[in-house]
Amino acid sequence: MKNKTLGSALIVAGTTIGAGMLAMPLTSAEMGFGYTMVLLFTLWLLLSYSALLFVEVYQKAERQDAGIATLAEQHFGMIGRVLATLSLVIFMYAILTVYALGGGNLLAPFLEFIGGNAEAVSITAFIVFFAIAVTIGTQAVDAFTRVLFIIKLVAFFFVLYMMLPLATAENLGAMPLKYLVIISASPVFFTSFGFHVVIPSINNYLDGDIRRLRIAIIGGTAIPLVAYILWQMATHGVFSQLKFVEIISEDPTLNGLIAATLQATGSSFISESVRIFSSLALITSYLGVALALVDCLDDLLKRINIKANRISLSLLTFVPVLIFALFYRDFLGVLSYAGQMFTFYGLVLPVGMAWVLRKKYPDLEYRVMGGNVALVLALILGVVIMCVPFLIQGELLPPVIS
Repeated sequence: MKNKTLGSALIVAGTTIGAGMLAMPLTSAEMGFGYTMVLLFTLWLLLSYSALLFVEVYQKAERQDAGIATLAEQHFGMIGRVLATLSLVIFMYAILTVYALGGGNLLAPFLEFIGGNAEAVSITAFIVFFAIAVTIGTQAVDAFTRVLFIIKLVAFFFVLYMMLPLATAENLGAMPLKYLVIISASPVFFTSFGFHVVIPSINNYLDGDIRRLRIAIIGGTAIPLVAYILWQMATHGVFSQLKFVEIISEDPTLNGLIAATLQATGSSFISESVRIFSSLALITSYLGVALALVDCLDDLLKRINIKANRISLSLLTFVPVLIFALFYRDFLGVLSYAGQMFTFYGLVLPVGMAWVLRKKYPDLEYRVMGGNVALVLALILGVVIMCVPFLIQGELLPPVIS
């Protein structure tokens, strides 16, 4: 019983850590360490709250193994199912595009001999290589992930071990260059706590036990929160704010982060360790989300009585990702839009379902603290985060990179 709860917490933690973590230093460079901590804790509380709302909603689920779309249909009819499914599918396509852009970006320096097409070739190679693993099946993905996850953890702790002693109080105490960047960066940071897609699986795994599910969610989100704080201390503490902003303004990609690491530490060994960790974080997340999207598309096609084999499903998964990645190479821009979709799925939707559920069943055994006031506040914050990319386009908010 206890092992299942611990295992569920680790699933939450493993799902949470991904591209959002890698983009944090890029999006928070102008914010400073202090404001970054404020944003991190705010979004951690907000997304833990929304996850607990799903726990509340599952009390009256028609089936223990019901998915989020099924819950949405139960409370809002077919329109609820359609909106939940669309937001999830678009989110997964967007986040896979982010991983492909990041992976291709990290691979491109090794293919410079190709010339101007090095980045396009590296993006294509990244997508095709790992698409083959996903097409082979879950066992191939499992084998890849087990090995890479262990290497990723070792690389992460090594990077922290090398960089944290170089952190200075002066760098950590840098004030924001633009105060409103804390709002502009919120969609990207939002994806850093994006574990809600696995809640149906762990609810079923824990036999619908509300208490254990709550422990798994709170414990599982605390692990990445600690990792994120250490990661931000290592990056904000080592990099001189103005110099870091200057470097990533010229190259707002993961290569920019690696170049800044090299310049700040003077060690190619440390900067290449950051490259290895970043690559492994992208690959493990890419494989997990790709596998989930293949299964999701398979489910959708079955609902309309269309049978598709593994190759067809893989083509439906990876061809759009390849097209998006080749023709829209804005790493942070795509991640911001992914955050937009996830905000609806992971925050607005559970708030709406909890509101309806409380009206139907005023005597629920478990309710998340805060009452309806907390629901309204969470909804307002969710709508604001969803509007951030449009506010940046309308120049009402500053972009996250100068």
